[in-house]
Amino acid sequence: MAGEVNLTCTLGKPNVPVTNTPQLAYLLIEARPTGAVANVQMPVNFSLVLDHSGSMSGEKLHNMKEAVKLVLDQMQPQDYVALTIFDDNAKVVTASQPVANRAQLKSLVDQIRDQGGTEMSRGMQLGLAEVQKALAPTRVSRILLLTDGQTYGDEDRCKQLAADAGRLGVPITALGLGDDWNSQLLDAIAQASGGESDQVDAPTKVQQVFQKALQSMKGTVINNALLILRLVGGITPRQVWRVIPLIAQLSPKSLSDRDVQVPLGDLEKDTGQAVLAELMLPVRPAGRYRIAQAEVSYDVPAARIVGEKVRSDVLLAFTDDALLAQQYDPRVMNLVEKVTAFKLQTRALDEAQAGNLAGATQKLRAAATRLLEMGETDLAAAAQAEAQRLEQGQGLSAAGAKKLQYQTRKLTQKLDS
Repeated sequence: MAGEVNLTCTLGKPNVPVTNTPQLAYLLIEARPTGAVANVQMPVNFSLVLDHSGSMSGEKLHNMKEAVKLVLDQMQPQDYVALTIFDDNAKVVTASQPVANRAQLKSLVDQIRDQGGTEMSRGMQLGLAEVQKALAPTRVSRILLLTDGQTYGDEDRCKQLAADAGRLGVPITALGLGDDWNSQLLDAIAQASGGESDQVDAPTKVQQVFQKALQSMKGTVINNALLILRLVGGITPRQVWRVIPLIAQLSPKSLSDRDVQVPLGDLEKDTGQAVLAELMLPVRPAGRYRIAQAEVSYDVPAARIVGEKVRSDVLLAFTDDALLAQQYDPRVMNLVEKVTAFKLQTRALDEAQAGNLAGATQKLRAAATRLLEMGETDLAAAAQAEAQRLEQGQGLSAAGAKKLQYQTRKLTQKLDS
């Protein structure tokens, strides 16, 4: 049957002025599961790969173990779970198995102690092997990776394992606890696997983040979603951003002269996904035109549906009416503002790393202004503080840089909710 995904396309301005030069347009494409799959819940296949090195001692380790036990309490007997821990070695605490005897599983969790250094690839390799044992089209399979430190000399191996997970259709949720971890590595792991990376800035938040990861799996009803935006001749894509559930610039490989292709992967029934495309429009006389067609293909394993498709045409009017040309969609333009703030802080951090401190400072202050206008006072203050550090020759702080990097990704979550 069809009708499992609702596809909507909304232009930032439904009417654009007739001009003598090309102009920019914003297009929001949203793919959300419909009520037809509201009652679907696939069993989950969850592999947790957790750092228990010496730096995890005390509150970090305690909260991590409590988070694992909370996850076990919220899983069903038909769900599969595996637990791997790593320091400078790795050990499978719980091999992949149905969540049947929770008391026994929790007892094994309680026995985890902190020790050793950090070699993340060892844990990733074992965790990936465990999740493969219960791989099935009718299960939602993911790996949750948590570390609080730098891994030693095995970054390339970590990226390779993440790519292996991606080919198997197993996204990795890569979490950094505190400030002393390699954000570039965790971002690369998430991207290669089709997952997400995030900062857990305090041990007390570990339980909340683990619970959110499990709920995301439980909410997944659509798999292998692929968005293709086919463009009419003369329309050129400039940039494409995922904006829901998180802000992320998509790879230039997604863009060609005639289309935009974005692997959406899993769709959750409560949120779906949304993509914001920046399109360059050619000069056109007044009139109404079809400028593109969006298509999403998808699978619904629970209903044995494979390769179903939904399409939506994108129509735009060129007008000589100045009043019509001023009308805009407030939600789309709000998303554009949030993406702009994200872009500013991203470029600022990149320029600071490259040594262009003046450029980084300028962009941080611009980002702070944008954030303040949005009511994001805490993030605005963080951007101002980092700009001041650069002016004083201190360099960026690990805490401030990570806060800006990971919190600005979530600006659209408040809008979506």
